[in-house]
Amino acid sequence: MTRIPQRTVERFFRYCQFLHTRLDSGAEFVFSRELAAAVGVSPEQVRRDLMNFRVKGTPQKGYPAREFMAELYAHLESASLTKMVLVGVGNLGKAILSYFLKRRPNLCIVAAFDLDPEKTNRVYSGCQVHHTGQLEKFVAKEKVAVGIITVPAASAQEAADALARAGVRGIVNFAPAQLKLPSGVFLEQLDITLSIEKAAYFARKTSAKERAK
Repeated sequence: MTRIPQRTVERFFRYCQFLHTRLDSGAEFVFSRELAAAVGVSPEQVRRDLMNFRVKGTPQKGYPAREFMAELYAHLESASLTKMVLVGVGNLGKAILSYFLKRRPNLCIVAAFDLDPEKTNRVYSGCQVHHTGQLEKFVAKEKVAVGIITVPAASAQEAADALARAGVRGIVNFAPAQLKLPSGVFLEQLDITLSIEKAAYFARKTSAKERAK
């Protein structure tokens, strides 16, 4: 498969999430219409995506879920370990550390960093927490590929700069701050506050329409 566009990559990972759910429920097969409904795309889009893979299905049973998921991951992930670090061990940071514990063996948060001396030199969810002053040296030495930022907005750019200088090639930013990064560093911006505000806005609009009926 040639280089996969960003939107397609996200769609493929959403397929994987749904396939995990299906397998956990005991299902062995999945239909393209189920994938379409779960991911929010048309069945035609799913069928176009499926043309990129060797997995075959039948009209009666659908596609073999485990085989399809293995095919997706073979294209999306490397067999080698991808090292990550987390910057900011607050409530959100701790939740992320707990989530990744033994969940994805080829994605590993190898260390966490924080300024608070009450949190450094401790272990959370099996992850050692270091002082932020050690961040660049550690990332460069361990050849860390991805940085996860969960610090307050005022500290986010400084954390991103340190990660980029040390050689990180991808950053996931949970802080409500727009980051400026050098070319060649991929940025995924996840603004939880903005998402909640959007949900509240559309919930109010929906409620207003219902009352007007």
